[in-house]
Amino acid sequence: MRIRKDTDRLQTEDVNLISAASDALAHPARVEIFRFIYTQNMKREPVCNKDLVAEFGYAQATVSQHMKKLLISGIITAEKKGTYSYYFVNLGMLAKYLDAVKKLNS
Repeated sequence: MRIRKDTDRLQTEDVNLISAASDALAHPARVEIFRFIYTQNMKREPVCNKDLVAEFGYAQATVSQHMKKLLISGIITAEKKGTYSYYFVNLGMLAKYLDAVKKLNS
């Protein structure tokens, strides 16, 4: 008799993705920043650091630290245009994250 491999088990890739994205969203300010970028992206409005500073009233350095964490996780991407970096929610990565989280319940 052959033992079948458990296909519902979380793969290492899923575990790493959940860990990285959850860590990036573990701070309330980053959740709000992520939500703002997502909302603006849905309206097709560009978002850069100066927009985040204006919206939240954080110091530029604080915004940069939070953005670095979001960018490293991959759920936010940046596109440089001139002197500004514009931020976008990585919808593909967000979908993978949500799918991986759904597997936690199975």
